[in-house]
Amino acid sequence: MFKKILIANRGEIACRVIKTARRMGIQTVAVYSEADKDSLHVSLADEAVCIGPAASKESYLVAEKIIAACKETGAEAVHPGYGFLSENEAFSRTLEEQGIVFIGPKHYSVAAMGDKIASKKLALAAKVNVIPGYNDAIAGPDEAVKIAKGIGYPVMIKASAGGGGKGLRVAFNDKEAHEGFASCVTEAKNAFGDDRVFIEKYVEEPRHIEIQVLGDGHGNCVYLHERECSIQRRHQKVIEEAPSPFLDEKTRKAMGEQAVALAKAVKYQSAGTVEFVVGGKDKQFYFLEMNTRLQVEHPVTECITGLDLVELMIRVAAGEKLPFAQQDIKLNGWAMECRINAEDPFRNFLPSTGRLVKFQPPVQSMHAAEPIDGAGGVRVDTGVYEGGEISMFYDSMIAKLIVHGATRDQAIARMRDALNAFVIRGVSSNIAFQAALMKNPRFVSGNFNTGLIGEEYPKGFNAADVVHDAPAMLVCVAAAIHRQYLTRNATISGQMPGHEYKPGDDFVVMIGAGQHEVKVTPAEGGWDVVFAGKTHAVRSDWQFGQYLYQGTFDGEPFCMQVERHSLRYRLFHWGTQADIMVETARVAELHALMPYKAPPDTSKFLLSPMPGLLTAIAVTPGQEVKAGEVLAKIEAMKMENVLKAERDCVVDKLLAKPGESLAVDQAIIGFK
Repeated sequence: MFKKILIANRGEIACRVIKTARRMGIQTVAVYSEADKDSLHVSLADEAVCIGPAASKESYLVAEKIIAACKETGAEAVHPGYGFLSENEAFSRTLEEQGIVFIGPKHYSVAAMGDKIASKKLALAAKVNVIPGYNDAIAGPDEAVKIAKGIGYPVMIKASAGGGGKGLRVAFNDKEAHEGFASCVTEAKNAFGDDRVFIEKYVEEPRHIEIQVLGDGHGNCVYLHERECSIQRRHQKVIEEAPSPFLDEKTRKAMGEQAVALAKAVKYQSAGTVEFVVGGKDKQFYFLEMNTRLQVEHPVTECITGLDLVELMIRVAAGEKLPFAQQDIKLNGWAMECRINAEDPFRNFLPSTGRLVKFQPPVQSMHAAEPIDGAGGVRVDTGVYEGGEISMFYDSMIAKLIVHGATRDQAIARMRDALNAFVIRGVSSNIAFQAALMKNPRFVSGNFNTGLIGEEYPKGFNAADVVHDAPAMLVCVAAAIHRQYLTRNATISGQMPGHEYKPGDDFVVMIGAGQHEVKVTPAEGGWDVVFAGKTHAVRSDWQFGQYLYQGTFDGEPFCMQVERHSLRYRLFHWGTQADIMVETARVAELHALMPYKAPPDTSKFLLSPMPGLLTAIAVTPGQEVKAGEVLAKIEAMKMENVLKAERDCVVDKLLAKPGESLAVDQAIIGFK
């Protein structure tokens, strides 16, 4: 077994590998860019080496610097994690030539499967079902349109070296094919250093289901069941679960056997994933690609199998045989993973950067049934910490929230509780959106496909989309919290005799456009709140920190996030995010009389919707622009964002320059 390994990655996955290596008694070396010098993975490792500036192409993507760090520290092997150099055939081959073990597949397997075009041809030879398409690199946008028309719309334009939703577009007509090709080429070149693009048929109402495979250097290969990854936004996975609620045992076995056949065809050693698109009606499945690395969503497979995939990768790389056969792999319970990202779901999921003022993951599920693993059934994989920085240079993932239950219903209940208890402040996160999905009837039923998010939220995600199951709970809990706050104020020492503060019991709770009169009176363990003619019991010891409140409402337990700003409260529960004001009746009357102040008019400016790097401005002063034309391009968290004109206009002046780092709402272009 290795004595020391280097992790050629950052963030959550680097921390994940370090934890397993430490348990195995293996020393670890972290590498880091200048932007990551204070990162969690650096502090967890036994040693750390700086490998260059913040930009990935000058640090994490430079193989020579990784190899130099290995030689400097005496690391015998490299775990690449995912992304960066994890599927770079030249990197793994060079490591082998230098006598350093690559903890992953051999370079020839990476070459065969890491290239999506070559992998499709190999899959055909291995008798694996392959989706129809054009499996060679395309020269330009005009050729892309011609090929797309030949295949028949809709089509999917994909970067050959792509992954993680980058370098991928769906086109339904010639215009979208032409523009999508250009964007895919740009993203692919920036993210992977490879701008080859191909086209395949887009299967409508598809499900994205992948098979985890594991092979060793002794000819053994098994599949570890499947993962359902159909809940996606812009082709990036949002929620993953294992097993799939869609597959039957016959289809599961057929997909698993084809995945193993493909892995054996390239003599695959290590953990890898064979991805399939599955038709929603007939369960016909087609090979999409093989990821020759560990997947982001590997924890759900670990939960249902009881295996540590990172440990198995290390043992296989060290020459050991797999310690089990296919018939030994059991399926235990149900697991789900939510990707917690630094993005604002209420602003079309724009990236959010900054300092994590508060980062408080859920320790365990609050009120779900007893877990089958005896440890709360909740796991958080992260590479950040409270007070740390979320940078614009890397992807937006803050953490992975994983739950494990005996059944799918229990896993969903556990995930709802865990999302309620996950506190993040300082940057925006997608927790509210994830919680809303956990309540979505189509998701809960298991009857969904990759189009669910676009179909359910066609105009983006808004707080109004999530109506709380029990609105009385929000009103009563807010009133009780406010009454508790006033009661505490009444106990402050030093008040003048005869002028002591005495809170009243009658309040007006304003939520949205509604005003609700309530009466709050003390009761044992909390408060009784009279609302709409009914008395509700709110009980809590109010000792759950600045943001989190736990207690019971009419005898039923709740865990709720609450932010207080004077008389205003923001309550987060089950995906509902409600802004509430609690006032005395007199103050409410005065607020109603206050004049409305209109916000400033910004209609004559193109504002940056996110922090990021301005990579291009496509217009000049005096130019007439038609609705839909490209105005500018911004790069943030490894994604290219194209800003287009909402209506016909004339450019007045340019207010920013390409290469400039933009803040949110910074003016880029002014219009006449």
